[in-house]
Amino acid sequence: MTFSSFTEYLKLEKNYSAHTVTAYVNDLYSFSEFCKSEYENDSIDNVYYVQIRNWIVHLVEEGLSNVSINRKISSLKAYYKYLLKTKQIEVNPLVKHKALKTAKKVQVPFSEKEMEIIFNDIQYADNFEGMRNKAIIEMLYATGMRRSELINLKYSNIDFSAKTIKVLGKRNKERIVPLLPKLEKQLKAYLRYRDEVNIKKEHELFLTEKGNKIYPNLVYRLINDYFSIASSKVKKSPHILRHTFATHLLNQGADLNAVKELLGHASLASTQVYTHNSLAELKNVYAKAHPRNKK
Repeated sequence: MTFSSFTEYLKLEKNYSAHTVTAYVNDLYSFSEFCKSEYENDSIDNVYYVQIRNWIVHLVEEGLSNVSINRKISSLKAYYKYLLKTKQIEVNPLVKHKALKTAKKVQVPFSEKEMEIIFNDIQYADNFEGMRNKAIIEMLYATGMRRSELINLKYSNIDFSAKTIKVLGKRNKERIVPLLPKLEKQLKAYLRYRDEVNIKKEHELFLTEKGNKIYPNLVYRLINDYFSIASSKVKKSPHILRHTFATHLLNQGADLNAVKELLGHASLASTQVYTHNSLAELKNVYAKAHPRNKK
């Protein structure tokens, strides 16, 4: 069976990225193949929860993690909600399903000292690659933007006169973040080299040495390589840098709602996960400052 109408729904109505749409459809095909094999059922539009439950058991036996399985079930949930909405089914087989339990991953942000090493102690080559790499790190730490947002950031999104950056987030939702002086200075240093390599007249801000749009693995590798010099933490990624941005703001007393807007979160609940580390810092300050805790 095909899922063309559902695919169009995800793209046009939900504004999901091409990557997300592909992942959803692949999960549907995976479940469809299971139903054909186990139940000789050519359509997943009319299934019972027991069949989905058996698929979950099958995935567990295949060695998939609970996180991966929950993601696949999320794809099914979206599909059956769509079928309900379009009146193609009357009962959602996943209506009473509860997600598998997963261990909460502790995201350890970089410390302010580690960020100082990144910006003050590491020598960046005075060429296209060196200036671009430092500008990317400055951009991620100064704005908290996602890796995908950085990759798709256009040169025209930078307003040097207004000192702002327009970021296109999930589901094409725009937000405006401040252009800080140090980031502005680094961007201008990078732009002198960008003009030389941008033979193809690309609109994206960050490019490869061949003048092409940068890609996810390049950004991940860049962050991992530089932060391996400054930090001994196991996880070193663009997402940890986003986590660092939020944590450092909260540690310095930033309002949670303001951080939510800067991160482009749809709900405050998404932002509150970053309060764990700032709360630890707050406890430390409290312990040192409160009169009842002094000897």
